[in-house]
Amino acid sequence: MDRLNSPLAADQLRFARYLEALSGVLGHVDRIAPLKAYCTGLLLPGARKSIEPMAARIAPARVQATHQALHHFVSKGEWSDSALLARVRSEVLPTIESQGPIQAWIVDDTGFPKKGRHSVGVGRQYCGQIGKQDNCQIAVTLSVANAQASLPVAYRLYLPEAWALDAERRGKAGVPEEIGFRTKPEIALDQIRAALDDGVPAGLVLADAGYGIDTAFRTALTALGLRYSLGVQSSTSLWAPGSAPLPPKPWSGRGRPPTRVRRSPEHKPLSAETLARSLPETAWQRVTWRVGTNGLLTSRFAAVRARPAHRDELRHEPRPEEWFLIEWPEVEDAPTKYWLSTLPPETPLAELVSRTKLRWRIERDYQELKQEIGLGHYEGRSWRGFHHHASLCIAAYGFLVSERGRFPPSGPEIIERQALAIPAGYKPRGAPDPDRATRA
Repeated sequence: MDRLNSPLAADQLRFARYLEALSGVLGHVDRIAPLKAYCTGLLLPGARKSIEPMAARIAPARVQATHQALHHFVSKGEWSDSALLARVRSEVLPTIESQGPIQAWIVDDTGFPKKGRHSVGVGRQYCGQIGKQDNCQIAVTLSVANAQASLPVAYRLYLPEAWALDAERRGKAGVPEEIGFRTKPEIALDQIRAALDDGVPAGLVLADAGYGIDTAFRTALTALGLRYSLGVQSSTSLWAPGSAPLPPKPWSGRGRPPTRVRRSPEHKPLSAETLARSLPETAWQRVTWRVGTNGLLTSRFAAVRARPAHRDELRHEPRPEEWFLIEWPEVEDAPTKYWLSTLPPETPLAELVSRTKLRWRIERDYQELKQEIGLGHYEGRSWRGFHHHASLCIAAYGFLVSERGRFPPSGPEIIERQALAIPAGYKPRGAPDPDRATRA
């Protein structure tokens, strides 16, 4: 086969055109070459995707010069992350939408274990990657998805309050003055509002209980005109189907008339788990929602219309009814997952489950971004470098997404990546000298 007409050459030509389209938002022609080199390094095979190993793969004969150029581009380059991500979105979304309309906006956060205290935003907090509290950085993301593909469209570091109030550490890490402390749901809402302003096709907002338990987050989504299916905890308080808080007390004729709804010892909401356990056997159905790697994914679900009750005694009217969705596998002693959803009341259970479960796509995003692209491999400490590296990782991942979209869902993985040789005798900075005698 003619090399210029080979599938690999065609892939490389599409990659070059993709990077050329991205380069228009960088603001300076000198940044185009580092953009292309960095994204190429992220897609090449290799266990480590920090700057120095990538420089060795990209330019074996000019490792030091390439390292310096890439480091300056990522840690000091004054180009816009939001502009690059918007261009990635404009290039990749048409391919995703060719396989079906956008169905979901997936909110989540991901952690990066770290040593020390100087990397921007690092602190002791829950890290999903290791499943416990540890020293790490956390980033909040927003992805758009349909059943076939997904793409992160926003990415921002969560800055713990201790960092937000520490002027010295902020200065050393280059945290912009306008960045203050924001909770993760508040960061997610900022990302959602920006996506709406940019005209991103809207979808059902999906998130785990870390966001779903925030009543203000749910209320803000409704005010923005967005529907959601959000995880909640077993302790979430709900009014049972057909019930609601009591009306305000009758006016005694003195003072202002009471206007707040109320509850009593005999009339009060239930926890999500208590409500789930009270449902009759007929409420539960087996639902299959998609094909997984090991076969059909099936479990037992129930869904009823219920009213959230969190602090509603401070309100003047009951909250509207929503779907309360529960998953309780037959092999478990208790329900395992709970959701609140504002999908329409006529939504069938199977559709409610399948649309809520679409959140699995964010796990695919994180898995590939971390394991294949090197999202967590950045070794710098600055705010700008952290976000620049992430934006470039998403740009490289966007090319993979668009390439997969050229084939049917059952088609083969089409990106063929070949490793460049690391020069003989190359030793990463800081590595021990094998010829040096060991001290006693």
